Amino acid sequence: MRSASLSTAPVAAPAVAVPRGVGLYLAAVQLLFALGWITYAIYLPELAQQAGLERRWVPWILALDQLIFLVTDLVVGVWSDKAAAVQGRIAKAVLAATLVSSLAFLLLPWLAPQGPGWLFMLVTLCWAVTSSALRAPPLTLLGRYVAKPLQPAMVAFTALGLGLANAASPYVGLVLKGVDARLPFLLSALSLAAVTLGMVAAEKALARQRALAGSAAAMDAPALPGLPPAGGLFLVAVLVAAASFQVHVFLASAPLYRAAGGAEQMANLMPVFWIGFNLALWPASRWVRRTGAPLALAQGAVLGAMGVAAAHAAPALPWLVAAQLVAGAAWAVMLCSAFVGALGFGHTGREGFYNGSLQSLLAVAALSRLMVVVWIAPTAAQLVGWAGLPALTFALVGLLVVAGLTRVRGWPAT
Repeated sequence: MRSASLSTAPVAAPAVAVPRGVGLYLAAVQLLFALGWITYAIYLPELAQQAGLERRWVPWILALDQLIFLVTDLVVGVWSDKAAAVQGRIAKAVLAATLVSSLAFLLLPWLAPQGPGWLFMLVTLCWAVTSSALRAPPLTLLGRYVAKPLQPAMVAFTALGLGLANAASPYVGLVLKGVDARLPFLLSALSLAAVTLGMVAAEKALARQRALAGSAAAMDAPALPGLPPAGGLFLVAVLVAAASFQVHVFLASAPLYRAAGGAEQMANLMPVFWIGFNLALWPASRWVRRTGAPLALAQGAVLGAMGVAAAHAAPALPWLVAAQLVAGAAWAVMLCSAFVGALGFGHTGREGFYNGSLQSLLAVAALSRLMVVVWIAPTAAQLVGWAGLPALTFALVGLLVVAGLTRVRGWPAT
């Protein structure tokens, strides 16, 4: 069986520039999508109570959302491989699904007070399923239409939207405190729907860019069956990295800040990781292009292990802040490498499969973190004790990738 491989050799600059307008557009789409999710998570306890559901069910609802993402991301990713054979089909389907998703999202705060609870849950499930259209398919478009040397920059643009939303998350919670849920849900649904209207134009722009670059049509390449060993190892490494990220950012960071004396500054401290992430995205994309995705993933994992270990051992708050900036930068390298690697492994017509698989693994990591919260309910002291664990698992990611580079067929030679 043939195996997809990624080249780590430096690539000559293409004749055309990075389509920054499309990149910024995709960043805006991901920003609004992520802000909608944050708004949903903030208001879910209140809405669930209005719908007659006890608050203890809220973590389970969030876990169910991630379980839905786990399944639908892969399904939608595989579908996008087939849909990409017809130009414009992916964008039109994404637009249609997002309009349905926006309508379901808009209805949530209106339905909750009316009840019954099952109807609120049904609409929530509809929103979760249809919102998957904004996760894997846009990256499939990048894999199909954007020349390989330009893909890291486009991935960085897309990740920037997610990074900005997460950095703003603590402030969003403060701004929305006491605000009627119907207003932010309305604004979020309408803005996302309006921005997604440009998806068809974005696909056309990417197709024109590919034609100007004179690159071969990736959609003409036959899809290869099966999952090569290198691809499987790549996905395992990304899963371990994503789980480590979830533990460090969403479980351990807040207790670390409190233990370092920053309890009164939490709103300003929690975005520090994401500041490092956002600042490092563009350099990370250039580094991934220079070294290749697998090697950059290993290097980012090593940097992440160092940053997390430094955060765990930080003797004072300034040292902790510096360590969090490093950890955020490392995650930028790893996430860019993961998505560029997925595009590279899927370059034979399976971009959607690999990106859908990648998105599903990110959902698995988030689901695992939620299950830890629900089943174990760790104390702050326990979380501080766990804070060094991601350093070990990030180091494991680096070892997995290095082993793959040297031993597993399908990885590029270093």
